[in-house]
Amino acid sequence: MGVHGPVVVGVDGSEWSKLAAEWAVQEADLRKAVQVCFVMATEDPSLDETARDTVGPLTEGLADRHPTLKISSDVVHGEPADVLLRWSADAQLLVVGSRGRSSLGATLLGSVSAKAATHAQCPVIVIRGRRDTGPVVVGLDNSPHSSAALKFAFDSASRYGCELRAVQVWQDPEYAPVVPRLGWELIDLRAEAVRGLAEQLAGWTESYPDVTFHKVAQRGHPVAELAAAADDARLLVVGHRGRGGFTGLLLGSVAAGVIHHAQCPISVVRGVNP
Repeated sequence: MGVHGPVVVGVDGSEWSKLAAEWAVQEADLRKAVQVCFVMATEDPSLDETARDTVGPLTEGLADRHPTLKISSDVVHGEPADVLLRWSADAQLLVVGSRGRSSLGATLLGSVSAKAATHAQCPVIVIRGRRDTGPVVVGLDNSPHSSAALKFAFDSASRYGCELRAVQVWQDPEYAPVVPRLGWELIDLRAEAVRGLAEQLAGWTESYPDVTFHKVAQRGHPVAELAAAADDARLLVVGHRGRGGFTGLLLGSVAAGVIHHAQCPISVVRGVNP
């Protein structure tokens, strides 16, 4: 991941990828990034001219509206997800639309956005709608990998000038008995989630005194509860490859799940293995 590298955007000519491009340019301005690269992948070299005709006007239009940014485009041969993963090695951020198919067959739908989000070497933003108000919501799970997601969330909230909502979803363990849990057992599980939130958020106030944050401990299914918590959010942030505490919350399946169910931009931040 290049901390000072370009913001890379996967485009395919669809309306969703155009929305991703517009979001990425605005984000690049906020980040004071130097460069934004629009990448269009095609597996058929005979479509190169059509691809350039598609990505060229988008590049020129956004460059005219954002003259302080260096906005470029590239048509690359290869399977779209693999192309984006290669570009992610030097990027500070990779942005893709949640779905869309153009006549070029470069699809940013489902499997491509999910593969990019869960295998990229930099944080990934999957655009599912756009909202310029509301909080940044981050899902936590007590794992070391959550710290990367939490830092990204605090950075974003500080940059946007909005509040942060930290959510820990708790469930009955996999070995829970068939009979319903007793009231005191549920109280204990919730208390454990609350303690986990407090421990993970300790010390961040000193680093981000400008960010107001709220803690939410919620029982339920991680995907459903995170999507609901982000109903009014400007951005939902989740980690990837985390398994910790009593939930195993931010494993790949949850990151992939919120990509398909949340109705705001979703950031998937890959944790560093301890």
